[in-house]
Amino acid sequence: MVLDYTKEYKKKTKTSAKLFSKSAKLHVNGVSHNIRFYEPYPFVVKKSAGKNLVDVDSNKYTDYWMGHWALILGHGPKAVKQNLEKQIKKSWMYGTVNEQTIQLSELISKAVPVAEKIRYVTSGTEATMYAVRLARSVSGRKVIAKIDGGWHGYTSDLLKSVNWPFSESESSGVVNEEQIVSIPYNDLEKSLSILKKYSKDLAGVIIEPVLGGGGCIPADPDYLKGIQEFCKKNNSLFILDEIVTGFRFRFGCIYPTMKLDPDIVTLGKIVGGGMAIGVMCGKKEIMEIADTTGKKKSERSYVGGGTFSANPASMVAGFSTLNHLKSKKSIYSKINELGKFARKEIGNVFDGKVAVTGKGSLFMTHFLKDGITEITNSSQAAKCDVGLLTKYHFKMISHDGIFFLPGKLGAISDEHSKEDVKKIIKASGDFIC
Repeated sequence: MVLDYTKEYKKKTKTSAKLFSKSAKLHVNGVSHNIRFYEPYPFVVKKSAGKNLVDVDSNKYTDYWMGHWALILGHGPKAVKQNLEKQIKKSWMYGTVNEQTIQLSELISKAVPVAEKIRYVTSGTEATMYAVRLARSVSGRKVIAKIDGGWHGYTSDLLKSVNWPFSESESSGVVNEEQIVSIPYNDLEKSLSILKKYSKDLAGVIIEPVLGGGGCIPADPDYLKGIQEFCKKNNSLFILDEIVTGFRFRFGCIYPTMKLDPDIVTLGKIVGGGMAIGVMCGKKEIMEIADTTGKKKSERSYVGGGTFSANPASMVAGFSTLNHLKSKKSIYSKINELGKFARKEIGNVFDGKVAVTGKGSLFMTHFLKDGITEITNSSQAAKCDVGLLTKYHFKMISHDGIFFLPGKLGAISDEHSKEDVKKIIKASGDFIC
């Protein structure tokens, strides 16, 4: 029987309860991102530093949500904070071309081979939205294929087959859903069968090399190679969404380690250093379709940015983060080993009751049921006991001072230690299920 930790949580978070009640009156569901809400209410953060969050009741939590997995160096790292403070003294918004953007782009272009041309936006949603538009402009086609369980933000162009059951529409108000095709992750035969049916109007395929929201599931390299080969032969664009994976496992993207050759790559999270960012980058001949100079409307792909795109504060935070990672690449070996340790030991604690997925410093626990024995796609992940996973995470929030956003994957930062991971193992052993 799973214990109910609600009373313990409410006793510890009385000020959060009062503040969240106010928030609920002002904001839809009390939050500004759907996944940030959990029952009975989310605690309200007062400050953060290093590996920790501190709520308004002064409870401290070791954080594995890490700013939607964006904070690879931890909360408020000196390497970023000092440079950001210097920039803010000068100003944080120009609305014009600035040198800070050039510096960040030089760093990204050297680390990401496909980044021959770059366009900045302020969120991952915008980056994937523009990537899809560019694919349609280049190909002259309309259909975009994505993965069952693949998450590319809230853009209507990709808001399909995100949550189980994948056959149901994700939202009212979404039109032209017939122009979004969904394929099963890590099943090349079935995926190719579907893609062939739409080949004449297939503009491109967009894939995460590790499903983030879909279950923290790595792609089989041969699966990605097979999809890429189809795209090349069909003159469809092969788009990799590395918003989660870019600069997470190594300095650069994960795709070169798989010997892939994408046309467009989207980046975000880590490359913003904790500030708002989205990046679309790709091969020069493709990206330049977005160059409006001397082109008729019918000849261009109207890819903008936004008022706050490439603002100097985000550019400085991103550059400082990447520059630090470049100078201390040992960070990757450290956090990747910690992730490997977490996956192995959590699996051992639950002794066959769970599958722990992930790669490098990312990991997620799935409580197995209904004959599911492995997790290679989001359908299998969705059929696990998601409710039990939420209770497992809530137990750690309430009782152990460990924060996972309930139901989501965990991300290890440079601020975490092996002792921190051992505390997760101990807390897992105390969870009765």
